[in-house]
Amino acid sequence: MTIARIPLTTLLRLDALACAVMGAGLALGAGPLARLTALPEGLLIGAGVALLPVAAFIVLVARGTIPLRTGARMVVLGNLGWVLASLGLLASGWGAPNALGQGFVAVQALAVAALAALEHRALGREACAAAT
Repeated sequence: MTIARIPLTTLLRLDALACAVMGAGLALGAGPLARLTALPEGLLIGAGVALLPVAAFIVLVARGTIPLRTGARMVVLGNLGWVLASLGLLASGWGAPNALGQGFVAVQALAVAALAALEHRALGREACAAAT
């Protein structure tokens, strides 16, 4: 199986895990991370806490508790919103992150964008399969 053929539910589970790990890491490690990156500690805590219910929502989508296609579309849109907010943070200069902070924000935004693209592609495959 190539990376482009990973099932949507697997991608959603990976997304939920990434949100939970990143959320916990940001929330619990905000102080040291803020000192390393010059990102505001409050921003890191807020972002981390915000990711935890997102992870729970994605788990519900992956399990089928929420209709898969509708839920997956919401996840993809949410991921794109996260990427845009991350890029907006960098463009605004708010918080004045240092080079490590800028790299941290950029790399996680790229990872989220890649995951959103894979989920979007898998969603298209799901729709095609349902139509046949």
